[in-house]
Amino acid sequence: MSRLAVSAPLPGVVLPITAVPDPVFAASMVGAGVAIDPAPDAGSVDVVAPVSGRLLKVHPHAFIVLTPEGRGVLVHVGIDTVRLDGAPFTLHVTEGEEVAAGDRVVTVDVAAVRAAGMSPVSPVVVMDAAADTMPPVTAGARVAAGEELFRWPLESVG
Repeated sequence: MSRLAVSAPLPGVVLPITAVPDPVFAASMVGAGVAIDPAPDAGSVDVVAPVSGRLLKVHPHAFIVLTPEGRGVLVHVGIDTVRLDGAPFTLHVTEGEEVAAGDRVVTVDVAAVRAAGMSPVSPVVVMDAAADTMPPVTAGARVAAGEELFRWPLESVG
C-alpha cells in the first residue's frame, strides 16, 4: 500500500488528536489524524487542500478531499464553528471541484472565531482510519501551510 502524504492546511502548532477540545475528534471516531492550532495573533488565514483530489464535501467550516485512491481527508476549521453560519469564512471552491495539494479552499478570520468564544483548533483527519495507523508526529512543532504534516498509514517494520 502506498503512503498518503498529508500537508498542513494552515499554519500553526501541531497538536495530537487527543488534545482536540471535542470528544468525537479526540477519540479518533472520525479517523486518524492531528490538529493544528493557529497562532494566537492569527487574523485572516488561508486554508489549503492537504492532499490532491476531488472536493467530496464543502462547507464554510469544513471540507473533505477524496484522493484518487479513494481515501477521504477531512479538514475541520475550528471546533463548533458550524454555529457561526459561515460568518468568518470565505469559500474559494465548489463541491465536486478538483484541487491540488496546496490549493486555497477557504479563508477564515481566526480572530473572529476566537472572539465568538470558539476554539480555532483544526483537526486534519484521514477518515475512517484506525487511530493505531497514525504515525507519530511532533506535537508542539510549528508548521507552515503546505508543509508535510504526516504520511499515512503507519507501516509496520519487519
